[in-house]
This record gives sequence, C-alpha cells and structure tokens, in this order.
Amino acid sequence: MFIDTHCHLSLEDYDDIDIVLKENREAGIDKIIISGCTRESIVETLSYIDVYEDVYATIGYHPSEALITSDDDLSLLEKQIQHHKVVGIGEIGLDYHYGKEDILEQQDLFRKQMNLAQKYHLPVVIHSRDATEDTIRILKEYPNVKGDIHCFSGSLETARIYLSMGYYLGIGGVVTFKNSKLGSVIQEIGLDSILLETDSPYLAPEPNRGKKNSSKYIPDIAKKLGELLDLSIDEVSRKTLQNTNRLFDLQ
Repeated sequence: MFIDTHCHLSLEDYDDIDIVLKENREAGIDKIIISGCTRESIVETLSYIDVYEDVYATIGYHPSEALITSDDDLSLLEKQIQHHKVVGIGEIGLDYHYGKEDILEQQDLFRKQMNLAQKYHLPVVIHSRDATEDTIRILKEYPNVKGDIHCFSGSLETARIYLSMGYYLGIGGVVTFKNSKLGSVIQEIGLDSILLETDSPYLAPEPNRGKKNSSKYIPDIAKKLGELLDLSIDEVSRKTLQNTNRLFDLQ
C-alpha cells in the first residue's frame, strides 16, 4: 500500500480522471495528494477532493505565479486551505531557473504563504529550483513550520540541512534514472525522512521514463529505494506510509 504525496491531476493532462484513479487503486495506491498551484488548478483540485474519497490536496501558489498573484488571491487561499481535505500548503517556494527578474516578488509570495502555514499549523510542500540558499534562508525564518522538499535531487550536504530543520524529502522518478546521483544520498540518509511522490504527469520513473507519469508508478520508485537500501518493498511501503501520515496527519 502506498501514498503518492505529490502529483498533479487535471483534465488538461488526462482524458478520464476516473480511469486514472482506478488504475492507481489497482496498483496498490491507497491515497494520492494532488497539488493545485495556480488559480485554475486550485479550483479543479478542490473539485476532486469533494468527489473522491482517496484524493487529498495541497494548494498554494507556485513561484511562477509570483507576478500575477494578488492579495485577493491570497485571501481566497486562506479560506480554501481550511477545507478538511486540504492537508498542506504547496507547492510554494522559489524558482530561479529561468532568471531572477521576479526574485523579490517570489520571495514575498513565499513568505506570505509560509505565514499562512504558520497561522494554521499546516505543513508546506516546497519547490526549490536553482535557489537552494535562499530557500533554506527563508525556511529558517519559520522554525515552527515543517514540510516536504518536493522532488528533492540535491546533494548529501543539502539533504542533511533540510533534515536538520525537520523537513522530509520527496523522492520521485529521478532516483531511478541511470545518471542520477540521488541513490548515493538515499543510501546515506535512509528512509526515516523520505516520502514517495511522482510529480505526475512529469518525470515518470524507469522503466516508463518518457511516458506520461501517473501515481500507479509509485511501486517502481519504492522498488528502487528497496534495492538501494536492501529492504523489501513492503518495508519501504510501511516506513514511507508512516512518514506521510506523520507529516500530513493522514490516518
């Protein structure tokens, strides 16, 4: 049994949501947590958690939305996060991959959403791309907020910094790629702070790399972690479920 702690689910990417969820269940996926991170995707995400018992959500504005997210959007977000199946705020954070022209706006949006997480005692799901130093600096401003570093693929040193701050690391398909160095990091830190995720429809794991990703591929990621740590897939399932339930209060 598994939980996909971070995926995207929309009619833009999948023709039939019912079929996607049916395939997930057949693959042993007990629950999924979908991320709504734009105005439109937040609305769509909230519609799914009202319909499907095994679907939960994190919602929040992605750093790419920094220049177009208004105070009214954030006021509405504050109301939306109080839905009983919204289990966290995210994905939020910083992304400097395409440049730093909006760096101040990104950091401002990040802090405003961290403030909401602090106010409502919710975990956060952090997006950090080419912005590790600033991400860590801002997270340290909120020592009482905990969360998940989504799609972690950094160094052992960076992993240890996040772990020392009480964060979990979201591990997805990248760990299965032949050129990935993430496996050696996993072997050093173990499973104590690892969450399984797909980031679907992106980053499908081997042997389905290049295809549209889906939560049904979570067992492929778990299998790879088991190989790296000499654990059975059942042991990986048990430990990662425990971590997920602890962070997102899922029972």
